[in-house]
Amino acid sequence: MSDDPIHEIAARAAREVRDGALVNFGIGIPLLIPRYIPEGVQCVVHQESGYVGMGPAAESGAEDETITDAAGNHVTLLPGAACFDSAVSFALVRGGRLDMAFLGALEVDCQGNLANWIVPGKWSPGIGGAMELAQRARQVVVVTRHMDKNGRSKIRKECTLPITASRCVSTIITDLAVFRVDGDGGLRLTECMGEGGLERVRECTEAPFRVDEASGGVTA
Repeated sequence: MSDDPIHEIAARAAREVRDGALVNFGIGIPLLIPRYIPEGVQCVVHQESGYVGMGPAAESGAEDETITDAAGNHVTLLPGAACFDSAVSFALVRGGRLDMAFLGALEVDCQGNLANWIVPGKWSPGIGGAMELAQRARQVVVVTRHMDKNGRSKIRKECTLPITASRCVSTIITDLAVFRVDGDGGLRLTECMGEGGLERVRECTEAPFRVDEASGGVTA
């Protein structure tokens, strides 16, 4: 595994994938998750451009220009995959058919609000399918670095960037921590990641959180 912490995040997130689930992986860290899904766990991958049943990356010279992942990388389709137009694809999303969506974040807060599509004043291609996925997937897992490039916590008391969807996130996985978003609108730390332990998480997290003392993954 690479020393880059994004691979540690992806590997930890892969353990959240449920066997038999219909799953969407967003752009960025989420697209690394399939390579780390545990042996024996089978999921069906949905892609907004119009198919279910994504397989591994396409080999050089064997690419099909019409089969790509969310970032435009050439991939393959598994036996039994189905292709359809974007109307059907988004009908699956809007109809609440997706079991899980793994999304990146610019910010996520202790209420489970997600901001992941624009920084005001900077160019953005648009909100795309992120709003639909965040609103309608049965479970939304955010995978992100804990801090932004300016050293500012991305786990916020309240999002300051434009919201993609409100109260949609159930789990947050970063290079420092795993949080669950509880129904009462608070964060619960269940696991520390990387080095530094609990004190490092406290130092780098703007949002208030409580520690799940019953979890063996949290150490003081």
